[in-house]
Amino acid sequence: MVRPIDIARKLNITTSALRHYEAWGIVPPSERKENGYRVYTEEHVAYFECIRALNTGFGMGFVKEIMPLVQEKKFTEVLWLVNEKQAELHKEKEKTEKVIEVLELENPEKVPLNRQKLSYTIGEVAAALEVPTTVLRHWEKEGLIEPKRNQENGYRSYSKQDISKLLIIRTLRKAYFSIEIIREMVKEFDNNNITKAKKVAKDSLIYMDYLVEEQLKGLYYLHKLFEQVKKI
Repeated sequence: MVRPIDIARKLNITTSALRHYEAWGIVPPSERKENGYRVYTEEHVAYFECIRALNTGFGMGFVKEIMPLVQEKKFTEVLWLVNEKQAELHKEKEKTEKVIEVLELENPEKVPLNRQKLSYTIGEVAAALEVPTTVLRHWEKEGLIEPKRNQENGYRSYSKQDISKLLIIRTLRKAYFSIEIIREMVKEFDNNNITKAKKVAKDSLIYMDYLVEEQLKGLYYLHKLFEQVKKI
């Protein structure tokens, strides 16, 4: 038997946190002494250690989801949920890397257009970016781009700055970012906050590197918990 205060000290948390975990149903119910004090077993210790280890890398919401399954000994189901969660982090990492790639795009001068011109037609831009004119019109309708209009004939007139923005939009769409997210990002570009956006993206990558390490630590304790529960 293990006292709550000893577990709390070991994990650097309060005894009230242990009671919360029990109330949430993510650890098995504890036995009580005649005076009403809780008494925990080595199994409880394994649960508490696992919860604390998983929390950083996966979040308490996910912990609450899988711990009841552990108690039901549905280990394979838990592992697949863990696998899905890790895949989500990997997908987020790829998206963030794509954002950084977009923010560091080469100069639009390298796009195959006549460099002597100051503005370009929708057909010229569509051909250079290899997207249909209908896509450019759709992005305009969604508020992602707003080319000027030729005062004489009303035709769209794209500047080199428009082309820079379209390059970014095209890359983000290929990375399956939603129109809503792209719209917010484009606002940052319009406000000349590209440097800030790049820093946020790079900081996010650093944090994801930290998370994947914490997830590995959590999985070590999850394996230990599995072994403990299998004994019962």
